[in-house]
Amino acid sequence: MARSTRESILTATAELMRVKGFGAVGMKDVVVASGAPIGSIYHHFPGGKTQIAREALVAAGAAYGLLIPTLVAPHDDLGEALESVFAQAATDMAETGFANMCPVGTVAAEVADTVEELRDATAAVFTGWLDGGTAYFASRGIPPTAARDLTITVVSALEGAFILARSLRDAEPLGAVGRVLGARYRGTTLAPGVSLTDNVGADH
Repeated sequence: MARSTRESILTATAELMRVKGFGAVGMKDVVVASGAPIGSIYHHFPGGKTQIAREALVAAGAAYGLLIPTLVAPHDDLGEALESVFAQAATDMAETGFANMCPVGTVAAEVADTVEELRDATAAVFTGWLDGGTAYFASRGIPPTAARDLTITVVSALEGAFILARSLRDAEPLGAVGRVLGARYRGTTLAPGVSLTDNVGADH
């Protein structure tokens, strides 16, 4: 199914911010990347660049929030699952020439003290990831408090390792974190998985 103009604008903006952050993306960039005329962009987003960025972050955040549960789903050992998550992230970074993996983390660090509307948006996305991840790991048999701690650890480790890997142009940080977490949690059995939509709501 063809994407709507609105969806094309949001997808293009998310991709631009993934690579360039918020400040370096101009409306002309959005026009070129989305193929939408400038008048159409302001028709759909009268609030301009900040509104587009906010909605693009929310939409991208919902998709990225499903990645960890999707990668963990095939595993019944938590340690093996976590090592697999970070190994896949390392492969993806290397294969993309160490491009940034996530627009949310990029923009969050950039605007935390400067654009409150976008800080709120990134905070809401992170909250969704943490709540969704906690619910998912709890559904796989991890006690709720431990599931929360685990989710915070995994998200924090991924975002931090992404920064190191991009700066060093080396996937070693992702591989190292995966091995450490894998060793820490190997032998922790996960209960059979259930549908992701039962644990990660549409608003996350």
